[in-house]
Amino acid sequence: MNLRLFLDANILFTAAYSPEGLSALLFKLRRRGILRLLTSEHAAEEARVNLQLKQPDALGRLERLLKLLEVVHTPAKSPIALSLPEDDLSIFGAALAAGATHFITGDRKHFGRYFDRPAHTAGICIQTVRQFFDDRF
Repeated sequence: MNLRLFLDANILFTAAYSPEGLSALLFKLRRRGILRLLTSEHAAEEARVNLQLKQPDALGRLERLLKLLEVVHTPAKSPIALSLPEDDLSIFGAALAAGATHFITGDRKHFGRYFDRPAHTAGICIQTVRQFFDDRF
């Protein structure tokens, strides 16, 4: 199992909010041992806060999903320089420190310029959930 997907906060939010969607499908693949899922403490907390504001009924589902993830520490500083807001850069730094093969995000505004450009992102392939599934399955 070589696929190590780091999930951004918006993917965690979406998986909890919409249990039948593509983001939730990642967790089904994790249960089958097809891939490993990672996130950072910071991304998990961001997903919690956003669910509390927008869909508090989904918080229990998020907590169950988080048990299927390897939650990693967010380093103080990203070891590579990307043109990202500091918050996103620290979450990407956690993905890098965790040895992720993929960084899965719905944030096209900040990460879009880096989609499918692992040569520019220290070997990590940044993709949306849809891009990941289109490439793999």
